[in-house]
Formats: sequence, structure tokens, C-alpha cells
Amino acid sequence: MWEPSLFSVTPAASLLSRCVSVGAVSQDEIDAAFSSPNPVFSTRLQETEEMIRNQKQLDELQLELELLKMEERSADVSHDFHLDQKNKRLQQFACHLLDLLREQRILRQRLMRPLARTNLPVPAHMQSFMVGSVELMMDFVACLEEKLKSAQIQTTTADSLTLLVSYINRLFSDYLNNRYIKCEGLCSEFVGVQKGCHRAQYWDPS
Repeated sequence: MWEPSLFSVTPAASLLSRCVSVGAVSQDEIDAAFSSPNPVFSTRLQETEEMIRNQKQLDELQLELELLKMEERSADVSHDFHLDQKNKRLQQFACHLLDLLREQRILRQRLMRPLARTNLPVPAHMQSFMVGSVELMMDFVACLEEKLKSAQIQTTTADSLTLLVSYINRLFSDYLNNRYIKCEGLCSEFVGVQKGCHRAQYWDPS
């Protein structure tokens, strides 16, 4: 069985010798790289690795920040922090509404009328599901509007196609009528010419 020689040149050694010959790296740098526990062939390569490592850490931090932002946006609305902000906004809105009701008497009377089954309270642990239901309803309405628009466009296209076919049929019938009239005129003219020829043939000059 063939065994490789201990002094055979490997592809890696051939590549390193070529780099040394063209001046891309020195023999001292190669020896220092192989002697160190973390071999690096050149300072530029080490700087590049450091930049790649820093960029990777920066990408990880940005990803963590995006995850935190997403978690904040999708946090449960029943959380105390979000409920406090919600209560503050509701209080501001209520104060503004009270100011309006003091000025608008008719609106105040209409709002004071009791409405059946429209003021049902929503428990705190169900508010997130209510928000999801409203989002689904809005998506459904948007999808329904798109479907209705596409159906109207299809109907308009079908009507336009029917109208185009009727116009083509009318043009074709007009073309046939004109051709028939032209053929009749040619036939009449041909018959007149034939009659003239017969008269000239049987005409007696004496």
C-alpha cells in the first residue's frame, strides 16, 4: 500500500510558500502564527477578524433590541405599566369630553339616553383577545373590500368585452351589406354592357 512521504509538499504549504514569494506575508509572521495559541498570519487579518467579531456582537445587540421592541409592542394590555398609561389617556379624554358636554346640551342629552347591551364591561384578562378580535375584523373588512373591488372590475371587463363583440358584429354586417351593394352595382353594370354589345351586334347599318 502506498504511503505518503514525510517530506511531501501539501497544498497548504505550497500556498504559503507562494504567499511568501510574492511578499504577501513574511516567513517570520508564519512562524509566529504557528507558534502562538491563536494563529493569525498577518495583522490585517487579525484586524479583519476583530472587525467581524465586533460586527457580529453589534448585530446580536441590534437583534436583542428589536426583540425587546417587539415584545413591548405585543405586550399584554392588562400589564400594570400599560394600564397606567391607558388610564392617563382615558382621563385626559374624559376631561376633554366633559368640557364638550358642558358646551353641547343636545349632545349631552343624547348620550344620557340608555342603550341596550352596549355598555358590557370587558374583564382585564380578556382585553388582549378583544384587541386581537378587532384587528381580525379590520383585516376581514379590508379583504372584503378588495374582493368587492375585484368583482366590480371583472363585471366591468365582461361588459366591455360584450360591447366590443357587438361592435365587431355590427362592423362585419355593415361590411357584408356594402359588399353586397357593390356586387349588385357591378352585376347591373355588367348586364348593361352585355345588352349594349348585343344591340351593336344585331344592328343593321343599311
